[in-house]
Amino acid sequence: MEVWQAALLGLVEGVTEFLPVSSTGHLILTQHVLGIPSSPAVQAFEVCIQSGAIAAVLAVFLGRVRRMALGCVGRDPAGLRLTLQLLVAFVPAGLAALLLGKAIKAHLFGLTPVVIAWFVGGAVILLVPRLRAGADREEGRPLEALDFRSAFLIGCVQCLALWPGTSRSLATLAGALFLGLSGAAAVEFSLLLGFVTLLAATGHDALSEGATMVRELGVTNLLVGFLAAFASAFLAVRWLVARLARSGLAPFGWYRIALAAAVLLWMASGSGPR
Repeated sequence: MEVWQAALLGLVEGVTEFLPVSSTGHLILTQHVLGIPSSPAVQAFEVCIQSGAIAAVLAVFLGRVRRMALGCVGRDPAGLRLTLQLLVAFVPAGLAALLLGKAIKAHLFGLTPVVIAWFVGGAVILLVPRLRAGADREEGRPLEALDFRSAFLIGCVQCLALWPGTSRSLATLAGALFLGLSGAAAVEFSLLLGFVTLLAATGHDALSEGATMVRELGVTNLLVGFLAAFASAFLAVRWLVARLARSGLAPFGWYRIALAAAVLLWMASGSGPR
């Protein structure tokens, strides 16, 4: 992998991680376009550069994360409650990933499953009014009113995102909106849950494939991928994701369907991967 390829993968990861378009699907597509052969080291690289997106969420929501940290040492009850809710929401996908992770990587990390997920997710956005139109930032419950049952249910919905192309952000945003959170609260909880989920996934792959990844791809590529992911995710969170609650998800629904159709035509033409 060349340094510019690592930078491009980091850019794609950061821009798409918190949008309802699937960062994993876009990384798989980019990998095919660049002609980078799939391997455990490359798959681990694509997970580990998510640490740049994690750092971006930390930077944007530093105040909320600080309250969570204070809650863990007994100085902020609301912060502790949110921390526990995020852990409860993480458990379903965490367990599912441990049980099904190897099978998913073996059978679903290809363009055909991703195209199917892009199309289905786009259709769901366009067919469900609450997702298509979004929700007013003031309508619905604030984040402070979230209960543990709702947090757990959002976590269960997040399991759908284990299918590459589905989008973790789409799953958690949809779950939060349907459970009555306001648009602003749904966006924030989705981002914070992403922080926890990506941190766990990055740590797992770094421990299991870290040595192989460094040996095959090099430290420079990892650092470049991280920095590109951080910069692009920071901008996405600040200027794009914060607007989802007001503008709705319909543009992303059309984008997913158009992208699925374009990739399908590319594959059918014989010039793309089969």
